[in-house]
Amino acid sequence: MNVICSPAKLSGTVRAIPSKSDAHRKLICAALSQNGGVLPLHEPFCDDIAATVRCLKALGAGFVQTADGLHVTPVTRQAHADLDCGESGSTLRFLLPVAMCVCGDISVTGSGRLPERPIGTLTDAMSAHGVQFRGASLPLSASGALTGGEYEIPGNISSQFLSGLLMALPLCDADSEIRLTTALQSAAYVDMTLETLRLFGAEIDTESVNGLLRFRVKGKQTLRFPDHIRIDGDWSNAAFWLTAGAIQTDSVITVAGLLAGSAQGDRKICEILQKAGANVETVSNSVHVSCGTMHNFDVSMEEIPDLLPMLAVCAACADAGESHFTHAERLRLKESDRLSATAELLRSLGGRVDELPDGLTVYGGQLTGGTVDAKNDHRLVMAAAVAALRCSAPVRIIGAEAVNKSYPSFFDDYRALGGTCEFVSE
Repeated sequence: MNVICSPAKLSGTVRAIPSKSDAHRKLICAALSQNGGVLPLHEPFCDDIAATVRCLKALGAGFVQTADGLHVTPVTRQAHADLDCGESGSTLRFLLPVAMCVCGDISVTGSGRLPERPIGTLTDAMSAHGVQFRGASLPLSASGALTGGEYEIPGNISSQFLSGLLMALPLCDADSEIRLTTALQSAAYVDMTLETLRLFGAEIDTESVNGLLRFRVKGKQTLRFPDHIRIDGDWSNAAFWLTAGAIQTDSVITVAGLLAGSAQGDRKICEILQKAGANVETVSNSVHVSCGTMHNFDVSMEEIPDLLPMLAVCAACADAGESHFTHAERLRLKESDRLSATAELLRSLGGRVDELPDGLTVYGGQLTGGTVDAKNDHRLVMAAAVAALRCSAPVRIIGAEAVNKSYPSFFDDYRALGGTCEFVSE
């Protein structure tokens, strides 16, 4: 599916969709709980959440949509399970260790760029603790049972490896300790995992030794569905609307349903937009953004990698100056090589950008419009659609269906706020 977005002005209020990151974690913990319960989630799901639900079903969990939300029945041990992770890196990396606590034998597949994304750090750690793998990348199979004990993994490749182990190890018979061998990147995502596990009653202790984190996990724990539970609004996807408010004159965009105290690291978008010159106001659980005097800004992407495409567009729409995005090398391992793809997006629209090994330098000025290949990356689709608001000519986005990965209703909300888009077959 291709879409043509014409220059327009967005304004008004949109409600944040449920956080994909939060939903993954709470779905898994609900399925691992002793009692199950109802999560405030409603179909249709984005592709990544659908992948987690599909894999949990294969592991014996049950799901029934009700008026109150998604009723989750806990997993029952299976002799074998086929796990189709789709294109969801979170599903793969979270459920690989979890599956080997509740199933004796699994086959795992994925699509898109997922088979190319690294999992060796995780499979090596699991291989040293009771799991036998057949295959080094997807598709692969595994048998055995994950055991507790001492784990050592780096913290700078993917925080999802750590999150997956943290969700699995409370189910093991023995106590465990995870020692990071390097500093943790994307730490906010691990904070989300710990917050969710503790909500379900897990006991996990953390400490820092010589500047490196350690996690102590008791074995034979029982997770229990809490009396009260919510799914946070998604700061990562709200960032597209908030940035749209920042780059348009005479417009105010409000995103409702955003918890200021959320563990999501991408809530930092408010601070960054203020730094770039936007007017940002938070009232209760709503954020209001309007354009100020937009200028260049510098950001380290180490803790907020998903914000790069949208922030790069913001920088390209600044009045002048150079904006620098650093510590972004891990973005080459996302749904696309997101560093290279973001640079290509800006150039396709008439922007100026220098691609560096670990970042981008973006020059402020006028975007003209053109054709963007989204490279099957949902965040590139949304960034290109927002960029069209500041272009002098329409923007044609190739592969716009990629938004289904995280935000299927994106273009519905885009139009509701005043955007102009036309779906075309080629």
